[in-house]
Amino acid sequence: MTAASQALERLQDGNRRFVASGGGGGDTGPERRTELATGQQPFAAVLGCADSRVPPEIVFDQGLGDLFVVRVAGNVASSTEVGSIEYAVEHLGSTLVVVLGHTGCGAVQAALAEVEKPSHELSHDLRSIIDRVRPSIEPLLKATPKPDRPTLLHQAMRENVRASANRLRNGSRLVDRLVREGELLVVGAEYSLETGVVEFFDGA
Repeated sequence: MTAASQALERLQDGNRRFVASGGGGGDTGPERRTELATGQQPFAAVLGCADSRVPPEIVFDQGLGDLFVVRVAGNVASSTEVGSIEYAVEHLGSTLVVVLGHTGCGAVQAALAEVEKPSHELSHDLRSIIDRVRPSIEPLLKATPKPDRPTLLHQAMRENVRASANRLRNGSRLVDRLVREGELLVVGAEYSLETGVVEFFDGA
């Protein structure tokens, strides 16, 4: 089992490789596939956005079986996502959980638009995502002075990451216990679409 601090270093090293050369160091070969056919022990779990530009295995330069990835628009932590992360840490031995947001997040932009001008045309399922994101936005809109638009979106994205990380830490008895016992680390991070760099800014 990889210690949480070592797991974090492994992801940071992988992201540096990705930024420098596009990665390609992760093991995806036939021998690795054969090895994984009988089981998996991902060293980290990632709750990330479903955005096609932010595939965690690639941006962290990891191979088959290295990461347990849960992806949903806005990297929100509903009961399904929390349960999936619980499975990774309890049954697969992951010692690090990363909530990975990113610049230019469409879910955050959609939630901001919905707060500013409510729509009656959203489907029930899409609204369920928006409703998870909007609590991160509303306090920013009420702040005086209000930030400019790009700053507002950036702050909202980070607050949304923090909210999902806190939901995992405090909304799951299993995760809460493992964090308190020092067996698990839950961190929040931001991926830059422009540079490819991942910045760990919450809990790291």
